[in-house]
Amino acid sequence: MKQMRCFTAAAVAALMAGVPMAPALAETPPNMLVIANRIDDIKTFDPAESFEFAGADVSRNVYEKLVNFDPMDLDAGFGPQLAASWEISEDGKTITFTMAEGHVFSSGNPVTAKDAEFSLRRAVLLNKTPSFILTQFGFTPENVEDTIVATDDMTLQITLDKEYALSFVLNCLTATIGGIVDMETVMANETDGDMGNAWLRTNTAGSGPYKVVEWKPNESVLMDLNPSYGGEAPAMERVIVQHIQESATQRLLLERGDIDVARNLSPEDIAGLDDVEGVKVIDELRGRLMYFSANQKKEMLADPKVIEALKFATDYEGMANSFLKGQYTVHQAFLPLTFLGALEDKPFSYDMDAAKAALAESGYPDCGPIAISVRDAQERMDIGQSLQNTWGQLGCDIELIVGTGAQTLDRYRAREHDIYLGAWGPDYPDPNTNAGTFAYNPDNSDEAGATGLLAWRNAWDPGEMSDKTLAAVQENDTETRKQMYLDLQAEHQKVSPFGVMFQQIEQNAMGETVENFVAGGATTAVSYWVITK
Repeated sequence: MKQMRCFTAAAVAALMAGVPMAPALAETPPNMLVIANRIDDIKTFDPAESFEFAGADVSRNVYEKLVNFDPMDLDAGFGPQLAASWEISEDGKTITFTMAEGHVFSSGNPVTAKDAEFSLRRAVLLNKTPSFILTQFGFTPENVEDTIVATDDMTLQITLDKEYALSFVLNCLTATIGGIVDMETVMANETDGDMGNAWLRTNTAGSGPYKVVEWKPNESVLMDLNPSYGGEAPAMERVIVQHIQESATQRLLLERGDIDVARNLSPEDIAGLDDVEGVKVIDELRGRLMYFSANQKKEMLADPKVIEALKFATDYEGMANSFLKGQYTVHQAFLPLTFLGALEDKPFSYDMDAAKAALAESGYPDCGPIAISVRDAQERMDIGQSLQNTWGQLGCDIELIVGTGAQTLDRYRAREHDIYLGAWGPDYPDPNTNAGTFAYNPDNSDEAGATGLLAWRNAWDPGEMSDKTLAAVQENDTETRKQMYLDLQAEHQKVSPFGVMFQQIEQNAMGETVENFVAGGATTAVSYWVITK
């Protein structure tokens, strides 16, 4: 391991300093994976709180769940992980999990049903942003002691408030919030009754293949093997994810052999790798959507005709065929392709005449100043500048408010934006994962507090759509449920303040010896433990 430690220190120092590395270090060791990625959105590693893309990547490799996805067979759906099996009661409301043996936390403590009980209860009690994934089943701080119960070390029972499709419940448990933490270690690091939340923001206590050794915000994440991992030992004993913002820098590092994988290359840099020996590009359709949304607290943006004008003044095809080429496909519904009930209709195209006509019918025919909150990332800046240009042709004074991923998310979650330009990825592979946030908002008051519901973040009350969303999740007939989502999306396209624009095709460039790199498809996050090179 001495060679690996020396490489890590030298590599990170060189990457941070932006200076050329010595030729002797131009090839990464065979037992270490070095990745360039934008990770400035990481706010915490606590699975009860983490709700960002880069954080989900870390969590996927650190924490195990009751049920999870096999990265080598994502199409098969979820399967057993910490739970060896499960049974459903006759009334469809109680699920009994039998724990699997042989799973061990990085501390050396065995994983038990008591840890699962603690983790799921804790997520509800902390009530952080992603808690709605669990509380939608009726779990509350007041009832978790009765509804989430480990009857012994090997048995966990969860009791729902009503009958749901079993697949829907289990899909939700594959979300980041379903990560099971080491109760003993976490509570040993509790501060002021926070159930270890502050400590878990910068540390990990999981039973997955890896553990976080070091995190430097906006710089790097370093993961080493979990020495107690119960599965097959990964070939990559150390994983370094380095925050490299610029596509050109990522490409240069890949061509020099200083990194194994570049995850944020522009279409131009992808094309520039065509003739580079020793490098390959893997395309993967992801569930991530690129959208803009309008804060309904802003009087002008609460006018449906203004929103209609902005949607028609967006150059979807122009963006997809130029600076987004190969990496995003035009998509205008809140369910991504491959999901049950995904709507393929695209009712909006770049039509300035239609945009001007809609604006003329609004209460704001002269438009007005609009601020677009956008993360400082190349493709989002490019989209923001395109919107600034075409919306400007309507007479709108468009300003881009640029910040880090964390800064723009904080503003969005506080409902302080005008227009938010961002991305959204599914939390679990069920249509409710997006319907339940784009079209559901049972309490639009400020007192509801910051939630993971995008409708709430935009101060939008979807009215009857909230009830339709609830009805769809309880429908057991697959074809009927599919049609319910198709209808819901068609209505959403017409009346919501959301402008869904694109679905991501992730293009990851890597050394030709890297095998089994799975970004997660449309259902989950990246899996480092199956990678070889």
